[in-house]
Amino acid sequence: MSSSHLASLASACAVVLMSAGAALAQSDPVKARPDLQGFWTNQSVTKLERPQGATQLVVTEAEAAELERRNVWNRQYQAQSGIVDVNKPPEAGAAEFATQGYNAFWIDPGRRLASVRGGYRTSMIIDPPSGAIPWKPNGRAMIQQQSGKPPVGRFDGIETRPLAERCLMSFSNAGGPVMLNGLYNNTYQFVQAPDHVMILVEMNHDARIIPTFASRQEALASRRPEAIQPWMGESVGWYEDGALLVETVNPNPWQRAMITRTGKVTERFTRWSEDQILYEFTVEDPTLYTQPWKGEMSFTTSQEPLYEYACHEGNHAMSGILAGARELEAQGRNPGSNSEVER
Repeated sequence: MSSSHLASLASACAVVLMSAGAALAQSDPVKARPDLQGFWTNQSVTKLERPQGATQLVVTEAEAAELERRNVWNRQYQAQSGIVDVNKPPEAGAAEFATQGYNAFWIDPGRRLASVRGGYRTSMIIDPPSGAIPWKPNGRAMIQQQSGKPPVGRFDGIETRPLAERCLMSFSNAGGPVMLNGLYNNTYQFVQAPDHVMILVEMNHDARIIPTFASRQEALASRRPEAIQPWMGESVGWYEDGALLVETVNPNPWQRAMITRTGKVTERFTRWSEDQILYEFTVEDPTLYTQPWKGEMSFTTSQEPLYEYACHEGNHAMSGILAGARELEAQGRNPGSNSEVER
């Protein structure tokens, strides 16, 4: 073989090896994996749906300041003479204890609108453009009907008390999906293992444990039987193009979920910047909604550690609630009757 043929062969082999190396690099799950580890917060007065008076998804800084000024929590917890010092405990016997469920010391929803992709947002929902959940006329009622859960209200047994009151799930739906912010405790810890992601939620110490796979096909093939309906749903994940993708179906019908058995939530976590995770989600459920709907929110680095959430309701309130029902029964009265409760 001539020297020119050898040179051509060597060049061809080099191209093949370089191509193979590039293909391996592109398919390397480690390179496709964003670094999400650490403590994050979605604290913000931006909520899932757009508030009254806001017509645009993205607003200017001046428009954001006006919406923040009108926010119900900012208005309620700012004193006439200035902003309440939330780090100062209220005086014993102060009027707030008698007139409000929470005083300014305890709440921490944030003061500003969320900054997402560099712009101030008036809602998490980006589609439909109205910023409202596209409920079907009977969509809200269908959630209760499909859950099979007795209506909340009776206090003669734990089954009819809200899950948050029983310290099983947070009242803010912080664990999701969709993962929402709330009145306080908006800190999260993301932990990435080789084949799992764990998201620890400060609000009510919920923990999402998401197995991860090499592809969506492998992830979906790993699903458990439909009869298993875990809290926060059956979530599986995979890494793709520098993002963590998570698909969730079949949440426990007793929780306040965004979907029923006929729906799914797809979430995408991307490292947007050094101090921000871009959180995107799509909700699909033909039982509840007239169309799929989408949203975005930011998780920013948290300067605070994640503290243990001690659920007061389960420690003290539940025993008092049930004791009241037992007392009525001892008197021969029906604790499930509104007329008995009002007496």
